[in-house]
Amino acid sequence: MCGIVGYVGEKQALEVVVSGLRRLEYRGYDSAGVAVIADGQLQTRKRAGKLINLEDLLGEDPLPQSTNGIGHTRWATHGAPNDINAHPHISEDGRVAVIHNGIIENFAELRAELEASGITLVSETDSEVAAHLIAAELAANPDDLVGAVQQVCQRLTGAFTLVISDADYPDLVVGARRNSPLVVGVGEGENFLASDVAAFIAYTREAIELGQDQIVILRRDSVEVTDFFGGPAEVNPYTVTWDASAAEKGGFDLFMLKEIAEQPKAVADTLLGRVDRDGKLELDSITISDEELRAIDKIVIIACGTAYHSGMIAKYAIEHWTRIPTEVELASEFRYRDPILNHRTLVIAISQSGETMDTLMAMRHAREQGSKVLAICNTQGSTIPRESDAAVYTHAGPEIAVASTKAFLTQVVACYLVALYLSQVRGDRFPDEIRAITDELVDMPNKIDLVLDTTDGVRELAREFSDATSVLFIGRHVGYPVALEGALKLKELAYMHAEGFAAGELKHGPIALLEDGMLVIVIVPSPKGRDVIHEKMISNILEVRARGARTIVIAEEGDEIVTPYADYVIRIPECPTLLQPLLSTVPLQVFACEMATTKGHDVDQPRNLAKSVTVE
Repeated sequence: MCGIVGYVGEKQALEVVVSGLRRLEYRGYDSAGVAVIADGQLQTRKRAGKLINLEDLLGEDPLPQSTNGIGHTRWATHGAPNDINAHPHISEDGRVAVIHNGIIENFAELRAELEASGITLVSETDSEVAAHLIAAELAANPDDLVGAVQQVCQRLTGAFTLVISDADYPDLVVGARRNSPLVVGVGEGENFLASDVAAFIAYTREAIELGQDQIVILRRDSVEVTDFFGGPAEVNPYTVTWDASAAEKGGFDLFMLKEIAEQPKAVADTLLGRVDRDGKLELDSITISDEELRAIDKIVIIACGTAYHSGMIAKYAIEHWTRIPTEVELASEFRYRDPILNHRTLVIAISQSGETMDTLMAMRHAREQGSKVLAICNTQGSTIPRESDAAVYTHAGPEIAVASTKAFLTQVVACYLVALYLSQVRGDRFPDEIRAITDELVDMPNKIDLVLDTTDGVRELAREFSDATSVLFIGRHVGYPVALEGALKLKELAYMHAEGFAAGELKHGPIALLEDGMLVIVIVPSPKGRDVIHEKMISNILEVRARGARTIVIAEEGDEIVTPYADYVIRIPECPTLLQPLLSTVPLQVFACEMATTKGHDVDQPRNLAKSVTVE
């Protein structure tokens, strides 16, 4: 959601900013704009639609050369996605340019104040007020841009990242952050600001985390960070562990196809260094003491979207391996229902970006109630792990496609690791039992590879059913959240009705949806060790087919019991039932991707969606 780039250095700023915006396209947006300082003046260009529209405008009406620039891709919240509402926004005197991510909650009050003072606002956005407020502070004290930004930030409520250019300071870019992502890139003779390190990874891998309520003063040869009141602020420098090539398509037609193919490596990397030769888990990043972990009597998992589905899978594993009661909550609903939390509750917050606003606010609420929070996240230096008591990083690398694939699988793996680690610390399982499970986990990348080698048939099925108007997904046990995830992928990418159901709930209402020829995708568990669930799924398939529906069944190799009851069978390797989501999810990702491609949709950037939802 909303890509931000700022640059000051020796290069041509426009080239740096536009290339950064291009790398942030995956976040989702509906307009784009840039501003540079040249000859003591701010000049801007902005356009609704994709970045190519802005680039076409820049070709027709070029900006002058400059070594100071800011750029923005907007995901509309206040005001329609048009040229006027696109960022940057300029103060009435033409001195200040502002780009903004987030929502300024008290903008209506501030807008009324500005209008009463005679200022004319030209857009419908909440963002524009920041430009005029900063200009008003500068009118009183023209030589203190940083002080003006500090004063304005103290007045704003809500979630915001601001990046500001001032025509009177061509060697300076100022950024401010509250509840919204902003990271510094540190180069030689140049420095960067961005909402994501992907924007500047082609120029530097050295970065600085910015904390809550901090202001950064960026010059070509220095980076200074203060709080909103001008006091010194602590920062955390770090080195990005991947390079620019990881954010390229690498010969694939789509980022999503590349990321699906990267899943074996992503899972292997997430396991790397966390299981020793004896099968013992070593999670150094879990800084909650063993004594505190042994005292836990309830676990609550909070997440949104795909991450929520990984949390649902985690519940089965945690309860089975540790016997700790576990709840899974939508982060967007969590704090509004007055949840019961205390110091013996462990809250697990799952977020690919580490900036999901609903999850961040839910996590903060949990900490206020005295609970420990453990974050599962893919993004180093992001807010959620930084504000948690402990963190387990997935090592999926950059995920550019909006619809999550490898991040989902690595979240599931991280949840398994946490569950097994708890079991190890608390003595809930014998060491040889944990060793047997970790051995199976370590072998999963090879099995995912086998699934990827046999997806041609899945693509053919997607093309065959591309005219379908509705698809149902059913599963039991861990197959139920897999069904939900499969349906979500089809909604996100193919823009069609798709629903996932716990298979046993069909007869309690949803069976009314079935009609002749409707496609139902069935996730069948292993027949070994879960015979009752397997038998129940056969009964569910019979129920579905009796109403004329056609079935695609995902089943293990060697499971011939399902064959007579399926119109089509997709085979996956044998594995323990609890680990099966790492395999059964993959064909559903491929199915949704191929269905959307056949329909002619933009798979990497589906309509109306943003990669990271940084507003509530």
